[in-house]
Amino acid sequence: MKKVILLLGPTCVGKTAVSLVLAKALNSEIISADSMQIYKHMDIGTAKPSAEEQRLIKHHMIDIVEPWDFYSTGEYIKDVESVVSALHSQKKIPLVVGGTGLYIKAMTRGIFKGPSADWEMRNSFLDEERAKEGSLYRRLMSLDPAAASKIMPADTRRTIRALEVFMKSDMPLSEMHRTATNPLPYEFIKIGITRERKELYSMIDARIDAMMEQGLLEEVKEVMRIIKEHGTKANLESYPSMQAIGYKEITMYFNGDICLDEAINLIKQSSRNYAKRQFTWFKKEEGIQWIDVTGTHDANEIFQRVKVSSRI
Repeated sequence: MKKVILLLGPTCVGKTAVSLVLAKALNSEIISADSMQIYKHMDIGTAKPSAEEQRLIKHHMIDIVEPWDFYSTGEYIKDVESVVSALHSQKKIPLVVGGTGLYIKAMTRGIFKGPSADWEMRNSFLDEERAKEGSLYRRLMSLDPAAASKIMPADTRRTIRALEVFMKSDMPLSEMHRTATNPLPYEFIKIGITRERKELYSMIDARIDAMMEQGLLEEVKEVMRIIKEHGTKANLESYPSMQAIGYKEITMYFNGDICLDEAINLIKQSSRNYAKRQFTWFKKEEGIQWIDVTGTHDANEIFQRVKVSSRI
């Protein structure tokens, strides 16, 4: 089977820097596996590779849809398979880099072909949740406890999707996952980058402070303007792009729901919680060669550890 390298790890762990060194060593290209870097105009808050980094190494699956667009995991996999095939035809080993667990799972273990999105139903669910917090998760627990057990109670987006699948297909999401998966036909070499939690959380806090200095406020304001101008939904929170960490909290600030300091603290807390969820998600992914880089920030040194441990 043809090979694909997956460079995995939680947010802010240092994947981008080492991926550039690794891609150069492989004479290959990078495929982003980040569900928020797909959106145009959202650069600072999604920690996209810089323009210079993208000139150094060609990147795929970045800036491919507008922030008012809806882009499914199925569409992502279809597009990724095309990129992987093209790179293999050039005798290159594709390097997939990211932390979106659902994208990785879809590649390595497959996805189900569920019903298409019903935005009227989703907005109705959102209204219900706003009226009575936690009601959707409790309903899912009664309808599909197997699916609910794999979803955090605070993860409203995935809860709504599970309910939507059940309502539109009369089949539990857990059953669809069990019976309708189809992984991509490649040999996946999985390399995970990890750090001691205290160090990682400190790096996350520092990154958020840097994002604010780089102009995250102005970026979110511009994205909000663009969506309002081109989108069709009344509520900004209806758009997946605006569920991105940083954009969601800053939007709350602009709406007058919280002060700026509260928004920044929420972004930091949400980012740390996201890192925790990523660790939990990747524990379910078999065959990852984990490399602890605690105390190391030099990309070349981390690359040498990756090279030795994974025998690439």
